[in-house]
Amino acid sequence: MSQRVPHTLFLSAPYCKRSYSWVEMLLDSRQCLHYELLFTRAVPFRGGFMSLLLRRAQPAALIVPLVLCFSFGFSAQALNAQALKVHVSSKAGDRLTRKADLRFTDAKPTVGATFQINDSVKYQKMDGFGASLMEAGIITLNTLPADKQEEVLRSLFDPNYGAGFTAMKTPIAGTDFQSAGPWYTYDDTPGDIEMKNFSVERDFGPNGVGTYILRARKYGAFALQAPMDYPPDWMLYDVKKHQDVEPKYYPALAKYFVRYLKEYKKRGITIDYLSLFNEPESVYTKIKYPEIRVLLRDFVGPAVVKSGLPTKMMLSEAPERAEAYKRYPVVLDDPAARKFVSVVAYHGYDYKNFDKIALLKAKYPDLPFWMDEFCYAYEAGIPPTKKLPVYEFDDGDYWGNTIFSDLEAGTSAWLYWNAILDETGGPWAVSVVHGNPDPNVQHPVVIINKATHEVTYTGTYYYLAHFSKFVRPGAVRVQTTGKSQGVRVIAFQTPEGGFVVQLLNSLNSDGVVNLVSRGRTLGLTLPARSITTATW
Repeated sequence: MSQRVPHTLFLSAPYCKRSYSWVEMLLDSRQCLHYELLFTRAVPFRGGFMSLLLRRAQPAALIVPLVLCFSFGFSAQALNAQALKVHVSSKAGDRLTRKADLRFTDAKPTVGATFQINDSVKYQKMDGFGASLMEAGIITLNTLPADKQEEVLRSLFDPNYGAGFTAMKTPIAGTDFQSAGPWYTYDDTPGDIEMKNFSVERDFGPNGVGTYILRARKYGAFALQAPMDYPPDWMLYDVKKHQDVEPKYYPALAKYFVRYLKEYKKRGITIDYLSLFNEPESVYTKIKYPEIRVLLRDFVGPAVVKSGLPTKMMLSEAPERAEAYKRYPVVLDDPAARKFVSVVAYHGYDYKNFDKIALLKAKYPDLPFWMDEFCYAYEAGIPPTKKLPVYEFDDGDYWGNTIFSDLEAGTSAWLYWNAILDETGGPWAVSVVHGNPDPNVQHPVVIINKATHEVTYTGTYYYLAHFSKFVRPGAVRVQTTGKSQGVRVIAFQTPEGGFVVQLLNSLNSDGVVNLVSRGRTLGLTLPARSITTATW
């Protein structure tokens, strides 16, 4: 027993949803057997086997058959050995920069705030992150040379190369950034209740949103949601004085929606979620929520189901969280209407009141919530002191904090407004009667200078990309505890059993924090004004 003789051990383990080309494994040194990993190969298909070759570092010759199921962080010992990847974007110049890998240790924290990750407590499942696709974006994109156009699309939608947006929004006809022509709907022929003159051709021209969607989907898959500002004017009592939908046109409006879904489907685009109205009652179509309940329950919901299309329904989007809290129960407390609602969407234009969403989520826990529109807007005087669009990376901290707050309230998806605009914050569409003023300068995710062809990926882009790139659909938010002024931490568990932790440092100085997971500790230094993503 005095001479140490290396031996080998072969293990075959069921392949658990994920392929690993290399696995690092350390068995507790307190055990009687200790092995050093030499080689591992994962068979890349579900139901295959993972083979590991380990050299035995103990003297006795013994072959032990084992059946294991591997997932990241599955044991405390594996957690110590698991390489943890770190990506950072910061005011200092990091832009989704890969840093040196880190590892958990048994050491107790001595400096910095400590945040506990408790994956036994789970919250909402995530659906995605992204922005909105409108004519203004593709008009601006088309001013670039062809290769730069594709680079921008890759940066937005390719999960390996760029942000990998997974939830997007596109309007049903006219809205404030449908800028390729005058205000329009898909059937502007008065009284055409059979939709004989219905056409989506504008959407599939060179500057159309349909074309934009198809080009974007070359680089990545994303869920697509579609709301409507206004129906055709002839369905309203009076477009200037009384912008509510006449009930006699409810059947025609249901046909309008279904025809839209079918025409897009013919052209290769499935609308995953249909939202009847964008900011109704208070901003655009002045239809009240009791009438929305009737329209959804008795007309549009049944028509979409009858069509056989896979599209699901969203509850129309209130412009503010507080308004959503006030108005949504009118629809959701009617079981016959609620059965058609698959997602509850809202906008963030009150810039606060996250608690209202938490209360709604608690009341309707079975429904996912989406924050599906938010931006800076000159016309609204927000923000009051900033020139739009905003080029400074530091601005991303505001959006990072907003994303954190909505997710902590229970939101499953977070979408910004314009994905792409030009250096003027446009081009915007003008139709005063439809609530689209001139000027209407706004801030996008990506700014393209039409004259110089300079492309600016804003702070909004990078903070949003940290979520969209790493927190993929199907991940589940898990509990984190701990507190440190200016620092926020939020964690997710992936469907494969891995973890994604986002760490936000809003301070103007570096900060040290400790993550504790399953009894092991990881220390990180967070750069000033930064977002850090840790994955393992």
